[in-house]
Amino acid sequence: MRKDTTTAKLTEYEKERNKFISKKRYIVEQYFGLSHLYDGAKQARFTTIIKNTIDIMCRQFAFNLRRGGKLLGFT
Repeated sequence: MRKDTTTAKLTEYEKERNKFISKKRYIVEQYFGLSHLYDGAKQARFTTIIKNTIDIMCRQFAFNLRRGGKLLGFT
Protein backbone atom coordinates (compact mmCIF):
# COMPACT_ATOMS: atom_id res chain seq x y z
CA MET A 1 0.00 0.00 0.00
CA ARG A 2 1.11 3.53 -0.69
CA LYS A 3 0.94 6.45 1.72
CA ASP A 4 -0.14 9.99 1.06
CA THR A 5 2.42 12.60 2.11
CA THR A 6 2.37 16.38 2.09
CA THR A 7 4.86 16.54 -0.77
CA ALA A 8 3.54 13.64 -2.87
CA LYS A 9 -0.21 13.16 -3.14
CA LEU A 10 -1.69 9.85 -4.21
CA THR A 11 -3.05 9.49 -7.71
CA GLU A 12 -6.53 8.08 -8.35
CA TYR A 13 -4.97 4.79 -9.47
CA GLU A 14 -3.01 4.49 -6.21
CA LYS A 15 -6.16 5.21 -4.16
CA GLU A 16 -8.09 2.49 -5.98
CA ARG A 17 -5.14 0.11 -5.59
CA ASN A 18 -5.03 0.79 -1.83
CA LYS A 19 -8.77 0.08 -1.53
CA PHE A 20 -8.39 -3.22 -3.38
CA ILE A 21 -5.42 -4.28 -1.24
CA SER A 22 -7.09 -3.25 2.02
CA LYS A 23 -10.15 -5.41 1.32
CA LYS A 24 -7.95 -8.50 1.03
CA ARG A 25 -5.55 -7.46 3.76
CA TYR A 26 -8.35 -7.01 6.30
CA ILE A 27 -9.42 -10.64 5.95
CA VAL A 28 -5.88 -11.92 6.46
CA GLU A 29 -5.02 -9.64 9.37
CA GLN A 30 -8.31 -10.29 11.15
CA TYR A 31 -7.05 -13.70 12.31
CA PHE A 32 -3.85 -12.27 13.75
CA GLY A 33 -5.64 -9.51 15.63
CA LEU A 34 -8.28 -11.81 17.09
CA SER A 35 -5.79 -14.51 18.07
CA HIS A 36 -3.70 -11.85 19.79
CA LEU A 37 -6.74 -10.54 21.63
CA TYR A 38 -8.45 -13.77 22.68
CA ASP A 39 -5.94 -16.63 22.42
CA GLY A 40 -2.88 -14.98 23.92
CA ALA A 41 -0.86 -15.28 20.71
CA LYS A 42 1.42 -12.38 21.57
CA GLN A 43 4.65 -14.33 21.21
CA ALA A 44 5.82 -17.67 19.93
CA ARG A 45 5.11 -20.27 22.59
CA PHE A 46 7.79 -22.78 21.69
CA THR A 47 11.47 -22.67 20.85
CA THR A 48 11.38 -24.65 17.60
CA ILE A 49 9.79 -23.63 14.32
CA ILE A 50 8.04 -26.97 13.83
CA LYS A 51 6.27 -26.75 17.20
CA ASN A 52 5.24 -23.15 16.55
CA THR A 53 3.91 -24.08 13.11
CA ILE A 54 1.78 -26.87 14.59
CA ASP A 55 0.56 -24.52 17.33
CA ILE A 56 -0.45 -21.87 14.78
CA MET A 57 -2.24 -24.46 12.64
CA CYS A 58 -4.22 -25.68 15.66
CA ARG A 59 -5.12 -22.10 16.60
CA GLN A 60 -6.25 -21.38 13.03
CA PHE A 61 -8.34 -24.54 13.00
CA ALA A 62 -10.03 -23.57 16.28
CA PHE A 63 -10.57 -20.01 15.01
CA ASN A 64 -12.19 -21.29 11.81
CA LEU A 65 -14.44 -23.67 13.75
CA ARG A 66 -15.65 -20.89 16.04
CA ARG A 67 -16.15 -18.44 13.20
CA GLY A 68 -17.87 -21.03 11.02
CA GLY A 69 -20.22 -21.93 13.86
CA LYS A 70 -21.16 -18.29 14.32
CA LEU A 71 -21.74 -17.81 10.59
CA LEU A 72 -23.93 -20.90 10.38
CA GLY A 73 -25.85 -19.97 13.52
CA PHE A 74 -24.75 -22.81 15.80
CA THR A 75 -23.74 -20.56 18.69
